[in-house]
Amino acid sequence: MSFPLGRLALLAGFLASWPTVSGAQPSPAAPAAPPAEDLAKKLANPISDLVSVPFQFNWEEKVGPNESTRFILNIQPVMPFKLSDKWNLITRVIAPLVSQPVLVEGGAPAFGISDILASFFFSPSGGGLTWGVGPAISLPSTTIPTLGSEKWSAGPTVVVLKQTGKMTYGALVNQVWSFAGNSDRSDVNQMFFQPFFAYQATRTWTVTLQSETTANWEVDEGRWTVPINLVFSKLSSFGPFPASYQFGAGAFVEHPEVGPSWKLRGAIVILLPRRH
Repeated sequence: MSFPLGRLALLAGFLASWPTVSGAQPSPAAPAAPPAEDLAKKLANPISDLVSVPFQFNWEEKVGPNESTRFILNIQPVMPFKLSDKWNLITRVIAPLVSQPVLVEGGAPAFGISDILASFFFSPSGGGLTWGVGPAISLPSTTIPTLGSEKWSAGPTVVVLKQTGKMTYGALVNQVWSFAGNSDRSDVNQMFFQPFFAYQATRTWTVTLQSETTANWEVDEGRWTVPINLVFSKLSSFGPFPASYQFGAGAFVEHPEVGPSWKLRGAIVILLPRRH
């Protein structure tokens, strides 16, 4: 399976002179680096053709009866593949490592991997409107009741976005239903909805306003979890690799009784060269 040579050349040129991202000037013999704003713009696109490995750190506050902190580290590699001249396949995996406080009186804290979500977007090349559609699969990755569902779940996922000038806006949605797993556990019928608006303030700084709304259709009370997040991103470097450093905060305008009220977020997104 081949990869687009244009993206490989872009990243190779960028890696050869990555200090220009933070303001340093390349030597006269160095290859010309692509504009940093091109990379920043692609980072705002959840199904761009960049190979990236994000590490997202979340501190969610006022969780459970003791109003404790829940920590979630999301490891989210994105791997694009060129299927043909007209179609790409973008795979995204989210593996959450969770430190869960007590959720009910008399309960116990927990630590471990939560359910892993794998999404596969088939996306056409070119065009003014970027979109992708495909399946999303949730893997039961733990037997700890407060960390995972112990159910295999699957359903459709769709992303649509538009990039105009310095702005990127759109939405990603998925809906999964359980089809196998522990019969003693509740069925999974859950939606995830992520609208986003990003503005590239400078060639290396981007501001994003977004939500990561979930709806548990199996319950009536506490069905919705609706955070509003504001995130600042700075394009720089991580060793020899270009990287985006992110920090932000969010407030939960709707959440279950044991859910968080607000959160802090930090992240690093490492960009990797692609091999032909």
